[in-house]
Amino acid sequence: MEKALEFYKQQRRKIIAFNYVGFLVGWDMETDAAEQSIMADSEQVAVISEMTYQLMTDPEFEQAVATLYSQRDSLDDVLRHEIEVAYKSVRDTKKIPPDEYAAYGELTSKAYPVYVKAKNENNFELFRPYLEKIVDYCRKQTKWLQTDDLAGYDVLLDMYEPHYNQAKYDRFFNALRERLVPFVKKVTATPVKTPDWAKQTFPADKQKEFCEYLRGVMCFDKSRGIMKVSEHPFTNGFGTDDVRITNHYYENKFDSSIFSAIHETGHALYEQQCDKSLNGTLSGGGASLGLHESQSRFYENVIGRSRAFWQVHYPVLKQTFPEQLSDVNLDDFLAYINTAERSFVRTEADELTYPLHVMLRYEIEQKVISNELQVKDLPQYWKTKFNEYFGITPPTDTLGVLQDVHWAYGNFGYFPTYALGSAIASQLFYYMNKDFDVYASLQSGNTAKINEWLRERVHKYGSSKYPDEILLLATGEAFNPDYYIDYLINKYSR
Repeated sequence: MEKALEFYKQQRRKIIAFNYVGFLVGWDMETDAAEQSIMADSEQVAVISEMTYQLMTDPEFEQAVATLYSQRDSLDDVLRHEIEVAYKSVRDTKKIPPDEYAAYGELTSKAYPVYVKAKNENNFELFRPYLEKIVDYCRKQTKWLQTDDLAGYDVLLDMYEPHYNQAKYDRFFNALRERLVPFVKKVTATPVKTPDWAKQTFPADKQKEFCEYLRGVMCFDKSRGIMKVSEHPFTNGFGTDDVRITNHYYENKFDSSIFSAIHETGHALYEQQCDKSLNGTLSGGGASLGLHESQSRFYENVIGRSRAFWQVHYPVLKQTFPEQLSDVNLDDFLAYINTAERSFVRTEADELTYPLHVMLRYEIEQKVISNELQVKDLPQYWKTKFNEYFGITPPTDTLGVLQDVHWAYGNFGYFPTYALGSAIASQLFYYMNKDFDVYASLQSGNTAKINEWLRERVHKYGSSKYPDEILLLATGEAFNPDYYIDYLINKYSR
């Protein structure tokens, strides 16, 4: 076993190095690279994908992982879990034809700039050929990776949230439909008018200044991370010491950048607060997308939209925009940022209607992957289903099927984790309050006490355990959506 472990660690160093290259390439393509540069550089991505595939499917590496897997009970907890994940990863990678694996990396790299152009020009047909190829690959992927326990869309769901399949998500979404949807319809029955003060121009440079202030409030270590601009805000990182976020600034919708900054910094704190001993292993970073999303949604909504938070920080916002907010008091501001309304864009949706946006995408993905729905029919199908859910119809594809970047990356199976993460956030909030008064702690001017609780209960484990296991350790209870539904109904009943 010692020989197998030594070879595994040698090969792991190489895999991590290739992950680092992928991290840098992805960051550059989304933040700095010009459109034509991305198209040209995509050929190199195919080569990197091919080399990564060779590392993962190397017979000696496969044998080393198999040896360690057969004797995993003698390994420490972190390495045992890592080997279990590596064993599945090697097995799955070998099932994918190498030429398909490399071509897909090139395809998704080229798809991103085309998607951005299509979105900005409201031109779905421009993006359609790329999306058709991506969908075709994802459908084949479900065939390549199916097992006795996983088949069809479940294969993709498990990739983003281990141990979650359609049966579990269906139970979760059915609970939302039963208790939450009628409440949402009641609360949003009357259209809400955006106040005139919120329609003013809020200069992007001043927005950025305030967002940098918020990163300080949330105790983000700026010596270990930066914030740049991208079409769709995101967080990426490599270990605990290189964690990067992006934002997007709309001068006619200033609150978008504020809550994107809080949201993405929530993700970033998770990465920064993983135990440093996990750097250099495959056990660092968030345990899953659902658990990761629970952190960003917790900070964005439970903390970031609370009165306790803005009692401290609204005066700073008013100082940043003295003319625009001169006649806007705290109550007016809180009412605006907590408005529940039927809107088109998921990332701009309030926390009450947000899960409906996710449910829509979940149902669409089910039909697309099962071949019941074709890519060419997506724009109209989206508008029809959106009207059923919200009673309004997106006037453009930019506000409809083109609004999210995820499918350009091939991330089918990702969207349900957003709703799952929001629900987990409420469960964590409930148990955090058993240990201390969460909102009272914000009087300190920062989120340090909250960060420490999450570091000890969630963050420090990185991905060295399965997400459902971490949730059980943090709260003493398996996932329970009632905390989420109760939280939303209690808040919006007020």
